[in-house]
Amino acid sequence: MGGDVDLDLDRLTPWLAATVGDGPVAVTRYPGGQSNPTYRVDAARGSYVLRRKPFGVLLPSAHAIEREYRLIAALHPTGYPVPRPIALCEDAGVIGAPFYLMERVAGRTIWNGAMPDLSPDERRAHYWAMVDALAALHAIDPVTVGLGDYGKPGNYFERQVARWTRQYRASQTDDLPDVERLIEWLPRTVPAQERVAIVHGDYRIDNLIFAEDSARVAAVLDWELSTLGDALADFTYLLMNWMTPPDGRSGIAGLSGGDSGIPAMEEVVTRYCAATGRDGVPGLDWYFAYNLFRLTGIVQGIKQRVRDGNASSAQAARMAERVPELAAAAWRFAQQAGA
Repeated sequence: MGGDVDLDLDRLTPWLAATVGDGPVAVTRYPGGQSNPTYRVDAARGSYVLRRKPFGVLLPSAHAIEREYRLIAALHPTGYPVPRPIALCEDAGVIGAPFYLMERVAGRTIWNGAMPDLSPDERRAHYWAMVDALAALHAIDPVTVGLGDYGKPGNYFERQVARWTRQYRASQTDDLPDVERLIEWLPRTVPAQERVAIVHGDYRIDNLIFAEDSARVAAVLDWELSTLGDALADFTYLLMNWMTPPDGRSGIAGLSGGDSGIPAMEEVVTRYCAATGRDGVPGLDWYFAYNLFRLTGIVQGIKQRVRDGNASSAQAARMAERVPELAAAAWRFAQQAGA
């Protein structure tokens, strides 16, 4: 048994035997900041992945692994690249929290959007696979796959602006004029929503597993923010990578085009629109302002936790300092959009 494992194997073993007729040989917790702890379970006949809610008291809507399981169970039969769902256990008595089991998809995780180890042709193929997988998700009719009630009706961006305004207010520590301007401007200028799609909510390169030997997307992971909404939320969130300085993560500003192999943002818009039957994506500046406002709300929450002593890591403290610059960047895009 490897790593820091906090699962009760004495309780998990009989559940596995009864559910899949297999028993664990080794359990390893995956590193990383997932809010739902995730484990690799190597058993006699294969490998699985187990995701559970955190132990202890949780907010009612947080860490909704039941929703995640429902989503992958709906998408898997369509051929969309998600892991095969195996079983959902809502009985917290088994390991201390509800959890689900899914197949482990073998492949590669790419953490750095610059893809320094790949050739230009390989980079291009991986970016096109990433764009095409997002377009394929947005082409799925939620009603047809039994997800017609997976999100609230109405304008998605309207709800999201209101939600992140509430989140920001609940954790506010400073008076930032840029944020106040955004809170006033964004709700007044929300674009009309043309269609309803399944929205991933955090679609970026390190939430994908690529095939071992090709650029094919073998699995899209981490659906905890998924809902029904405006497909342009996902797509413009992905496009933010082209506006984000290279950081060893997904940011690739200044690295695309030319002989880099990484498609220019305009090419990405053209390909996505062709795949989804759109004429174009007008007014990208509004969406970039919104995406940065959302990030401001998320990071403000981290800042409050740092101040309260609930987020002690140096990385959290560094991130918390970014609130004013994120808000300023969001307002710059808002101004470009006519604010």
